[in-house]
Amino acid sequence: MEETIGTPSTIMSIQTTILNFCHLLAQVLQLEVEVVDHKLLRIAGTGPYGNRFGQTPESNTLLLRNVIEQQKEILIADSRFNSLCQGCNQRGACKERAFLGVPIVGNQRCYGVVSLIAVNDDQHRRLVENAENYMQYIRYVSNLMVSQLSSLRQNESESDAVLTSLLTSMDQGVILLDRDDRVQKVNERALQHFYLHPSGLAPGTAVTIEPLTRGKGYTQHVVSFLNQQFLLIGQLQRIGRQTLFVLAFHQNASSAPVETTRQDPLFIDRVIGQSAAMKKVKQLMARIASSPSSVLILGESGTGKEVVARAIHRFSSRHDKPFVAINCAAIPENLLESELFGYVKGAFTGAAPGGKAGLIQSAHGGTLFLDEIGDMPLSLQARLLRAIESREVMPVGASRAVPVDIRIISATHQNLGNYITEGRFREDLYYRLNVIPLLLPPLRDREGDLELLLHYFINLHSQRIGCAYPGISKEVMRLLLRHRWPGNVRELSNLVEYLVNIVPDGEMIDSALLPPVFHLIPPVKSSPTLHATQAEISDSEDTNVTMADFKSMEKTLIKEALEHTRDKSLIADQLGIGVATLYRKIKKYGLD
Repeated sequence: MEETIGTPSTIMSIQTTILNFCHLLAQVLQLEVEVVDHKLLRIAGTGPYGNRFGQTPESNTLLLRNVIEQQKEILIADSRFNSLCQGCNQRGACKERAFLGVPIVGNQRCYGVVSLIAVNDDQHRRLVENAENYMQYIRYVSNLMVSQLSSLRQNESESDAVLTSLLTSMDQGVILLDRDDRVQKVNERALQHFYLHPSGLAPGTAVTIEPLTRGKGYTQHVVSFLNQQFLLIGQLQRIGRQTLFVLAFHQNASSAPVETTRQDPLFIDRVIGQSAAMKKVKQLMARIASSPSSVLILGESGTGKEVVARAIHRFSSRHDKPFVAINCAAIPENLLESELFGYVKGAFTGAAPGGKAGLIQSAHGGTLFLDEIGDMPLSLQARLLRAIESREVMPVGASRAVPVDIRIISATHQNLGNYITEGRFREDLYYRLNVIPLLLPPLRDREGDLELLLHYFINLHSQRIGCAYPGISKEVMRLLLRHRWPGNVRELSNLVEYLVNIVPDGEMIDSALLPPVFHLIPPVKSSPTLHATQAEISDSEDTNVTMADFKSMEKTLIKEALEHTRDKSLIADQLGIGVATLYRKIKKYGLD
């Protein structure tokens, strides 16, 4: 072979392929990878070996030279005690725990070395336990690479054969895109995720891969092509002008289809949802983000009102100014005034010596978020109204007002209309706050969003806890889809955090791990409701259910629910009745 892997012209022609090879190998084996040529010049690498291409590595040169000279594999199970490492002048500062070097041999010559390197305890264990399997795999790929390079001149078309063979042998789905985001390579595993014939994702097909969540490792992505879109878990890497997408091992049996990606008017991290109801919310958020007008977010507890408020602020012209949030229900009434408006020196006993700026002043130039505004005392409502109208606040004990420039976003799960009628909320303040009403739908009305949110929270909590991304069984999905979610998105997040903590590493979440409430009666839509009237039953022409039958079924349902949980509020919500009604029926049927 006239040209070796070490010559500049050959390096330039095959470096992209070798870089792809390194990243694929590192992701599959969860080890660091380095490739050098016969002159000890680094061609490619990952992690700490992913730089200084075309230069001699700073470490491992003794080991690499030994592999090249002996043309044999070398395994260093523990660099601290191996004789080959004794003469290294960098031994004291070496962070490498173990090393496996495999020569790239052909025509009785060594053209370079492929190395697997462990730099932490987990990688060390994995490399030592699987050294023989790893050695055979790298030897096979190296031989394949040499056979291709020795039979043809090294250019992109020949080196593609090496990459194709590598992709074919991988257990994970892989999509390789060119600089124009068109399919360059795709293996059979990837096609299986989409249930596609090979022609369904042919070379040249335009593909968009957008991360749904931020983070390292395997995260959610929306993959779009040919007017189809899928929710997939994988790693996205930019390598030169190419894009590599590697799907997770523990992918669910089927990919989750979605309807849209970042072409949405507003695609905001943590505001997850592609249902018709959430699309309307996002479209409204996009229109109002840059407005200075007040926004009133309405919705049940747990629907994500503060998340939406923060998103509106982040996409407004005030995004670089403070976002100050205060829960009006969480601060005692006697402290709320000083917290909101601040106070001057000596305003009251126990006041800070220099006074204190209130939260309204702290939000100057930015956004003030007033959560649970319905719980604000009437006396403070008048002061808040004045601050909104005059654009200034009067700290407690002060003689002069302080001008402020704020945008107010408030939120409540209460019916403020009823509060106004009852005299618990000022009507004039209501109209000042409710300039732009924004209604968040409950989770049960967001068809198709549950799976998106489920995977988002699995990714969020598994990364935060530091555990593997678990799969989800079909039975679990069935049970989750029939649940009414009285706690909405917050309830789902808490459930996922619980499941991620208890599922064994590498295993799938099955129905046995779900709390008892998920194994209760079917949803109200698919079973008789307990608040059906006698007339509804007796007038029905399509059923043979009698009042006696209905009462017997009603008693059984309540009894079974009580056997699973003592939470009366939860049971009442599951059965579609009020808590007071549930207590009456428990007493009626002697189920105390």
